[in-house]
Amino acid sequence: MACQRNVGMAVDFSACSKAALRWASDNFVRGGDRVVLLHVNSCFQNEQGMAHLWHRAGSPFIPLDEFADPLIAKQYGVTPDSETLEILRHMANQRGVEVVAKIYYGDPKALLCEAIDKIPLHCLVVGSRGLSKLKRALLGSVSSYVVSNSACPVTVVKQ
Repeated sequence: MACQRNVGMAVDFSACSKAALRWASDNFVRGGDRVVLLHVNSCFQNEQGMAHLWHRAGSPFIPLDEFADPLIAKQYGVTPDSETLEILRHMANQRGVEVVAKIYYGDPKALLCEAIDKIPLHCLVVGSRGLSKLKRALLGSVSSYVVSNSACPVTVVKQ
């Protein structure tokens, strides 16, 4: 029996993030995989939630059913949209994969690379907004940084 792969999926609930999730669901994940949804909240001023408890190491793994619960998600400072949740449910039900979420707080570039080593991930799928060279140079690109600094294979999916 093949060992379980930890497949990371970087999501920010944007259209490009959803496109990457759909692509991975259709073309990449396979039965027995564990999909680790990685969301980095760069603005974690969540006084009412428990986000401050996990500032350094990120949240514990959150099962999909809990992640989909608005009250629980709010405690982590996230608001997953229904389309993202539907894609994840499809992966879990149709592809036979375990889906868990892990929320980080801070700089997405550094924390995604850190997650690769600490979880550890066998591979990572990220979406790309398709910034022009000038915008990418001025704003930086999370996907470019992760590809250049990752310790595992990274697949970048353009919308």
